[in-house]
Amino acid sequence: MRTTVFDTPILRTLMRWAAIMTLKAGGWKAVGTLPAVDKYVGIAAPHTSNWDFIWTICIALKLRVKVFWMGKHTLFKGPAGPIMRWLGGMAIDRTKAGNTVEQSIAAFNENEKLVLIIPPEGTRSKTRYWKTGFYHIANGAGVPIAMGFLDFSLKMGGFGPALIPTGDIEADMELIKGFYRNVSGKYPDQYGEAQIFSGNDAIDADTRAYVDSSSVFFSPTGDMESDLRFLAAYYREITGPDGPRPSLNA
Repeated sequence: MRTTVFDTPILRTLMRWAAIMTLKAGGWKAVGTLPAVDKYVGIAAPHTSNWDFIWTICIALKLRVKVFWMGKHTLFKGPAGPIMRWLGGMAIDRTKAGNTVEQSIAAFNENEKLVLIIPPEGTRSKTRYWKTGFYHIANGAGVPIAMGFLDFSLKMGGFGPALIPTGDIEADMELIKGFYRNVSGKYPDQYGEAQIFSGNDAIDADTRAYVDSSSVFFSPTGDMESDLRFLAAYYREITGPDGPRPSLNA
């Protein structure tokens, strides 16, 4: 993969210290432990503000993890394009049908190391559905899904546990939803509880087009309550006893 801010000689060190100072000035902490593997898909949620990008890059620099992230193609127009790509950006044109999933799977197969960060909401506005490309990429590439988060109520961001996809997207998404249910974005009212499109859902054309280790890994056991208790305990460990935790209630 191409050179980015995360592996540019000299600048990498300077940018990391700038990121650490920015986090400190903002009162933010980077928490959790990186997955102990070289390749994984990272969820970026909740996504309710442009500030999410700044804090995500700062946390990635502090944790010394080279990430690539998917962003709306309009972010890469004009002079900003080279900068966004240097920061790890990959342009996605949501108005065109494409093979983003297949290309991403191929990238995982062709590279010994790759961390791909994807905001499944795909927008800062409140949305009912999460785009499921992140799941199909991870499942197709045989890599874990790391639950990256930014909690503005605690000013903490980082990584929770990493889920190994089972292929049962509905069951796996229930666990992912459980982890994020009480994580607070900058604008909580703009974050809708993650749902995935079901053939039984009545949606309009626009929505249909839109729905296009030291670290902990776990495979769902089939016991939803037990699995959610595990997530709650893990989140409590990395955020402290006063932090929010995944809800056991639907």
